[in-house]
Amino acid sequence: RIVEANKLPTKVTATTNRREALEGARYIISCVRVGGLEAYADDIRIPLKYGIDQCVGDTICAGGILYGQRNIPVILDFCKDIREVAATGAKFLNYANPMAMNTWAAIEYGKVDTVGLCHGVQHGAEQIAEVLGAKSPRELDYVCSGINHQTWFIELKLNGRPIGKDELVAAFEAHPVYSKQEKLRIDVLKRFGVYSTESNGHLSEYLPWYRKRPDEITRWIDMSDWIHGETGGYLRYSTETRNWFETEYPQFLEAASKPIDPSKRSNEHASHILEALETNRVYRGHFNVRNNGVITNLPQDAIIESPGFVDRFGINMAAGITLPEACAATCMASINVQRMSVHAAIAGDIDLLKLAVLHDPLVGAVSTPEEVWQMVDEMVVAEAAWLPQYAHAVPAAKERLSKAHVKTREWAGAARRNVRSIEELRAEKAALKQAG
Repeated sequence: RIVEANKLPTKVTATTNRREALEGARYIISCVRVGGLEAYADDIRIPLKYGIDQCVGDTICAGGILYGQRNIPVILDFCKDIREVAATGAKFLNYANPMAMNTWAAIEYGKVDTVGLCHGVQHGAEQIAEVLGAKSPRELDYVCSGINHQTWFIELKLNGRPIGKDELVAAFEAHPVYSKQEKLRIDVLKRFGVYSTESNGHLSEYLPWYRKRPDEITRWIDMSDWIHGETGGYLRYSTETRNWFETEYPQFLEAASKPIDPSKRSNEHASHILEALETNRVYRGHFNVRNNGVITNLPQDAIIESPGFVDRFGINMAAGITLPEACAATCMASINVQRMSVHAAIAGDIDLLKLAVLHDPLVGAVSTPEEVWQMVDEMVVAEAAWLPQYAHAVPAAKERLSKAHVKTREWAGAARRNVRSIEELRAEKAALKQAG
């Protein structure tokens, strides 16, 4: 519809044969969620039985680690086909979470030229520009670096004027909306001295301090939207969106039939990267790649998210960045979990998987080793259909569960909301439209 409405010289084809789709491809974009919402529901439900309250659970935490175990074998299948049938030097653009684990596996084990892409940096920069009163985000110049979902605005300038911690804290605390929605991010800003790219709810999952007790969770989150910390918020949102798409598909077709306004181009990286590689029009963005010395105080093998420039010679990262020590320490905790998780997924090693989950910051703040061992067994058994590399470990896990003695509870979490019906969503959209 988009091609037809805009009279674009583009040919669109569709196939369920992956090798056919990849044959001769120069660029491959992945947005895969292995196991869909069914497996995702277990990523949230089972950890709740052990007191682990996740807002998103798709990057690390118990849910994100198991998500990686499901995705990585499929990512490696993609890479095998890319190596065998895609164009020489094809570039794999990964949009799928867990971003660092997927990208790590594709580079280290898939042996494919891979870059991971996310939009957290852009959204964080837009927030900062807004609270500082900028007329446009383009007035803000910044260096943002770290790892995916734990990137840090380590240098800020507004129209050439440096912005310090105190000014930024005051600006966020004075904002009528963000002062309520981003309480946790503002607290981290006060303590670390730099602002994090990640949303209030998602950031709370990567740190061992804010979601360890129900009363602490409700203190730091905001329920005006799922992204600010709601228990299982992204699962609810994804479920509602899926249901809405399936029911209201004609509306999507109608929207696709309208002409595109080139001045309203998305800030998603993928099209800008392709344009730069094909036309040599230089593009600056933030990319997930293997560190290799780009960030001086993070490991060489880690997947980092940091500034880079793209032209016809490829993606060229700005090297020699040093993170503030607190930021590096927080990133290191996640990197160690990511590394173990990737290696466990490759080997199908359930013992290493349990150690990876045990070392997750939030899991470690909430659960005992006994609880972690039982929880991982339960998750592997529940998600066995999407975990072929653990097939050999499932019978023993079932046997251990039959003798399990660790007590669990059926808990909805500290701040859970029910999935809304299509009728409720329609009424909400109508009310918003009427309001303005």
